[in-house]
Amino acid sequence: MRDSIHELKSAIETLYASATITDPAAARRTFAAFRARLTRGEIRAAERINTRWTTNAWVKQGILLGFRLGELKEMSDGDVLSFLDKDTFPARRITLADRVRVVPGGSSIREGAYVAASVVCMPPMFINVGAYVDEGTMVDSHALVGSCAQIGKRVHLSAAAQIGGVLEPINAAPVIIEDDVLVGGNCGVFEGTLVRSRAVLGAGTILTRSTPLYDLVRGEVYRATPDHPLEVPENAVVVPGSRAVTKGKGAEWNLSLYTPVIVKYRDEKTARGIELEDWLR
Repeated sequence: MRDSIHELKSAIETLYASATITDPAAARRTFAAFRARLTRGEIRAAERINTRWTTNAWVKQGILLGFRLGELKEMSDGDVLSFLDKDTFPARRITLADRVRVVPGGSSIREGAYVAASVVCMPPMFINVGAYVDEGTMVDSHALVGSCAQIGKRVHLSAAAQIGGVLEPINAAPVIIEDDVLVGGNCGVFEGTLVRSRAVLGAGTILTRSTPLYDLVRGEVYRATPDHPLEVPENAVVVPGSRAVTKGKGAEWNLSLYTPVIVKYRDEKTARGIELEDWLR
């Protein structure tokens, strides 16, 4: 299979770099093979090698190629739902064989998104193309898993959590949520942020490349760099906080700015408080 993936990678890179696609039918067949592997989780926008995550730029190129090849098409589901989208990215049809539980109520998963067996989708939620959602994860109501976002095993994306997609630029790392992470309600994780395993993001926490993360336990301040995203340490418990503005009118007016704060590291009490009931799955 590795040889065939190498051939597919070469074909995608060639098509992506072509100013003109001379054989659209052949290009669509190549893209269809690419999308099928993406949907099955055989290829992904980023993958972990030991502790380091590597972005697969060619996979992002393939997704962008799909938008280039696609034509706007009216799609419908019976007499009630209808929408217009590129015909290269239809809504994914989940079957019993997928062993994914999609509760009724307006959820949607795009073709080209990998959703592992035992994932639970609560309505309404959306998983975009290129996303990878691993086993035992729950995507709760009004949650978004953006394009190319990587979600680990047994993650809980609570109600209204927004996991941003990073499709462009193609070399930029997507948002990555590792195994056993709890993302609280109304959280936003954007711009390639990496949340290490077993971390807990309290309700309302926002993480971006420009957001410094203050660690009260270790006395550290974590920031993104030009080469690395903001990284939340393993087992960290993060809540919304604020820091005072100390200069100019900000100090005069007694203003403060939002910042996420690590208040503790996960312990048995934390684990009991966020434990998901296996029976729900």
